[in-house]
Amino acid sequence: MKNTIIQPVLVGGDINCYSVARAYHEAYGVKSIAFGRYALGATKDSNIIDFRIDPKITEEKEFIQVLLKTADELAAPNKKLILMGCTDEYAELIIDHRDVLKEKYIVPYIDSELKNKLIEKELFYQMCEEKGLDYPKTFIYSKGDKIEEFGFNYPVIIKPSDSVLYWQFPFEGMKKAYVANNEKEFIEITSTIYKGKYDKNLIIQDFIPGDDSNMRVLTCYSDQHGKVKMMCLGHVLLEEHTPKGIGNHAAIITEYDGPLMEKFKTFLEDINYTGYSNFDIKFDTRDNTYKVFEINLRQGRSNYYVTSSGNNIAKYIVEDRVYNKELDLKIQKDEFFWHVIPNNVVYKYVKDTSLVNKAKSLVSQGNSATSFGYDKDLKGNFKRRWYIFLYNINQMRKFKKYCK
Repeated sequence: MKNTIIQPVLVGGDINCYSVARAYHEAYGVKSIAFGRYALGATKDSNIIDFRIDPKITEEKEFIQVLLKTADELAAPNKKLILMGCTDEYAELIIDHRDVLKEKYIVPYIDSELKNKLIEKELFYQMCEEKGLDYPKTFIYSKGDKIEEFGFNYPVIIKPSDSVLYWQFPFEGMKKAYVANNEKEFIEITSTIYKGKYDKNLIIQDFIPGDDSNMRVLTCYSDQHGKVKMMCLGHVLLEEHTPKGIGNHAAIITEYDGPLMEKFKTFLEDINYTGYSNFDIKFDTRDNTYKVFEINLRQGRSNYYVTSSGNNIAKYIVEDRVYNKELDLKIQKDEFFWHVIPNNVVYKYVKDTSLVNKAKSLVSQGNSATSFGYDKDLKGNFKRRWYIFLYNINQMRKFKKYCK
């Protein structure tokens, strides 16, 4: 196996994709091939990614044909192709066609039967109920329903049960999640959503008070036998605040919480989950519980917080799926500061001064990183360096405009 060649094939073009490609390059010095519908700044002009544009890549037939053709073109003795999706939509396409794709690729994902139980939030919450995971008080709203009461008071959160379907039909004023402070706003929001082509259920939830710093993100890797082998919990300091970016993590400090992590480890092993999972969680100060919002069936958008803190996400897949090694369980305990926005933005907009001071301390100790700050990609790459310069300026502008 010493002569094995690792070749990642990624689908997606955002910062998720770039972070995965960076993990493979750091660990194995390989250049990832990535597919997307169009060029995105996060992956454009990168020396560690061979980015290929296909406007039809989200269409099932095209998706399969392109990936199978690519596999045939790359085929060589001792070469192992690893397929990873970097958005919900691509991850689901991989899962739905896993049986075909695994003939040519290593496909580190669950099967479609389990996927269907997890992606629809109402079914996921049923599983949480059965397995003892706390989640916000929830009401399932169907198109045309007449609402008397939810069982909890306003304000409420409104979001689609099937987020992949929802994002396939964009409309003006579209948001990842909405807050309704009263019945009038509830009617306006739901009417706007259902004017478009999305017609599945909406999730109505009790609004958990608290700013971004009440959020947590948990990333886990479960091996091919369904055993959790890595857990990395992040304390979110700041999220994006643009209408379509709400909920995207911008700054994280890793932290350790044994009881919380054990709960999720038990959940994943009970359902025989395999591959990467990513949970959005919020701490509810009203009853001192952590409540889970959703599970992503892939590494999260902010996955470089995992790699940079000492848990390279590429190595877990390669060690498990290529070399078939028995992995030890790694639970991240040491603190590490990850960010994808300038430090001065973090220091300015994070309201908790103790978290700001902790971030500053970690920076001074050299225990911090940003997804785009990869010297091996930036050296001699003027276009890439210019993009990151402009990206950082744009982030300052966005937070000034949207983060009140």
